[in-house]
Amino acid sequence: MRGLATVYKKEVRENLRDKRAIFNSLLLGPILFPVLFIGLAYFSANKQQERAEKVLELPVIGAQHAPNLVNFLEQQGMVIKPSVDNPEDLVRAQEEQVIIRIPEQFGEEWKAGKPAVVEVIADPSRRESNTPMRRVRGLLNAYGAQIGQLRLQLRGVSPTIQSAIMVKDVDLSTPQSRGLLFMIFLPYILMITSFTGGMHLAIDSTAGEKERKSLEPLLINPVPRWQIMLGKMGATATYAFASLALTLLAFRFALPQLPTGSLGVDLNLSGPAVGGILLVVAPVVILAAALLTTLAALAKSLREAQSYMGLIFLVPMIPSIIFMANPVTPETWMMAIPMFSQNLLIGEFVRGESVSLEWLVMSMGGTLLIGLLLAGLAATLFNRPKLVFSN
Repeated sequence: MRGLATVYKKEVRENLRDKRAIFNSLLLGPILFPVLFIGLAYFSANKQQERAEKVLELPVIGAQHAPNLVNFLEQQGMVIKPSVDNPEDLVRAQEEQVIIRIPEQFGEEWKAGKPAVVEVIADPSRRESNTPMRRVRGLLNAYGAQIGQLRLQLRGVSPTIQSAIMVKDVDLSTPQSRGLLFMIFLPYILMITSFTGGMHLAIDSTAGEKERKSLEPLLINPVPRWQIMLGKMGATATYAFASLALTLLAFRFALPQLPTGSLGVDLNLSGPAVGGILLVVAPVVILAAALLTTLAALAKSLREAQSYMGLIFLVPMIPSIIFMANPVTPETWMMAIPMFSQNLLIGEFVRGESVSLEWLVMSMGGTLLIGLLLAGLAATLFNRPKLVFSN
């Protein structure tokens, strides 16, 4: 096994000398992902707060049909603009986000005690219109509820009679468990980092060395070729795990900087949570290193190997996207699915939940088994002359 250790040290040392490789493997992910997320989160929060606090200015068509309603809206801070023609065209052209239209029969329906119709003209498909649209609907619903209660009181009926039941929510969530709603992206980023962290080394140590003609002299040495291959694979896994650990630590210190305290959300990743996440994702690193090294070794050139990497990114993306699009309750049988089980367990650690030993063993064991099988396949590749002397 001395040959394996020698090759491992060689690949790690040579990659450390490559500043570009160090930046891509160990610094790009830990710097880019937290900065990008925090920047987007701050920008999104500021924009939402700005839209929520912005004075509502919108046209009201037929304001003369409901003067009391218009007065109520003005008392709530809304600025009523003059009536307009072709309100639908104005909304479609984005000249106005929301327009209120009060039909002529509003007064008749009001006097008859029927629900009086008020039209809210908007385009919900435009995200920038959602906040003012919700605010307008909230004001109209508040006015309707207020008038409804007054009508019941005038008739000597308690307003509470219209509520047959009273629903009382018992919230069992904690500030830490609610943090998962903000960190739903975290499993996706960690899975991607497990692959990207060692990608450069996997390509350079196989396809790159074949192209530079430096692989043939290495194979002449009296060392079993499977040890050479495993040494390269081990170096790839080391860099991938280092990138993963740095990315997770960067999030651990960056997430608490987000202004979520007022929302009752705790984004602190505890030490045990970080350790548990690294533990369950470690087998994914081995699986990724074996897969990357195998495909890079099968490539005939550096460019061909790089083209394969674009397809490889689909492997960690699919389980994470499924988890984000369709949240599921973790079950024991799911722990046998590589990468999907890691997504589920990361969510449990973020929520601060205790994870059973059975789940940990199934998740890590299933992923590690596939990773070792791929590693065994990769270890035999350098025994094929056509693969080594592909040119």
